[in-house]
Amino acid sequence: MDILATVDPANVHHIMSSNFSNFPKGPEFKRIFDILGDGIFNSDSDLWKNQRRFAQALMNRHSFYKFLVKSNQAKLEKGLIPILDHMSKQGTTVDLQDLFQRFTFDSTSLFVTGYDPGCLSIEFPKVRFLMALEDVEESIFYRHVVPESLWKLQRWLGIGEEKKLKKAKETLDSVIFELIQRKRREINEEILSKEIDGVDLLASYMHENKTIMGELKCADDNFLRDTVLNFMIAGRDTTSSALTWFFWLISKNPKAETKIREELTSIVPAEKLGKWWDFDTQKLNQLVYLHGALCEALRLYPPVPFQHKVPLVPHTLPSGHRAVPRTKILFSLYAMGRMKSIWGEDCLEFRPERWISESGGIKWEPSYKFFSFNAGPRTCLGKEVAFTQMKAVAAGGS
Repeated sequence: MDILATVDPANVHHIMSSNFSNFPKGPEFKRIFDILGDGIFNSDSDLWKNQRRFAQALMNRHSFYKFLVKSNQAKLEKGLIPILDHMSKQGTTVDLQDLFQRFTFDSTSLFVTGYDPGCLSIEFPKVRFLMALEDVEESIFYRHVVPESLWKLQRWLGIGEEKKLKKAKETLDSVIFELIQRKRREINEEILSKEIDGVDLLASYMHENKTIMGELKCADDNFLRDTVLNFMIAGRDTTSSALTWFFWLISKNPKAETKIREELTSIVPAEKLGKWWDFDTQKLNQLVYLHGALCEALRLYPPVPFQHKVPLVPHTLPSGHRAVPRTKILFSLYAMGRMKSIWGEDCLEFRPERWISESGGIKWEPSYKFFSFNAGPRTCLGKEVAFTQMKAVAAGGS
């Protein structure tokens, strides 16, 4: 393996922003993540630009945001909070990672497809789509740590991780194509929700394919399948991982927990704490210390712990290192979050105060330093959605 590993913020900024066009995802990335098809995470150049422009336009609509807030509130009020209350009264141990994955899976499924798979319930049911996602991610990780020739041989022979990946893909495709056909029937029968109630992403893609999508064949089932799977994976794993580490860190830092509760008390009436309330954007934006605590969890335990890029043409990085097209440039977000040269002597400490400015507001840090939501043109489209959801969960579960 020809790898250049770097944790230099100047190199990250150079690769992700100032020389973005020379560092696409590349063919190797697409081979490893082939199950994502031509979705937004795999695509480059004009295909990526068109998809991002369209997705951003949809997610910025008031109707979509209203639908997102409504579905998120429903999952908190009727799912997550009752389960936590039940477990608390029963004195039962609960796997928070499993719980949050179920919550984010249901929530993501709702705003992406409009359907609730019902994964989040006291019975903790087994959902084949969720199990298939787990198998897919394990197999993709496996592809990162063995030679490409080995996993390709497994795929050809139909054995090992590649056999598991093939079966998982069949399950995912079956479920997603069924959802697509059901959505088409709903649209044809004019059952689609009115504008006032908001609309899911899948319905929006089907409706808007003749307007601003350009050359993208948005109505094509394969394109819709890729889009749904990309958003499902993005919305489920990252937020659930962040929430799991956040609550773990809070459990180890009682002073931070006290400050979060005090901040909530100053905004929410005491009698409503621990119960469902209307987490509107204005209230959530006032939770500065909670925002800082979430950023600390993301800094110390980034949901995507590393990334890799390959240059199109030979290139010299700001650090002076030379990279050629066969060189894989690897940068570790996990390591960067623990470096004194980037975050100071207290880099290993959980200290939400580092995210609060002298005026008491949220302190901004450049994306090439705080890299959890990517950087440059590929900065995560769902950043604000993720923070809204995480704050609502943290506040509702307090």
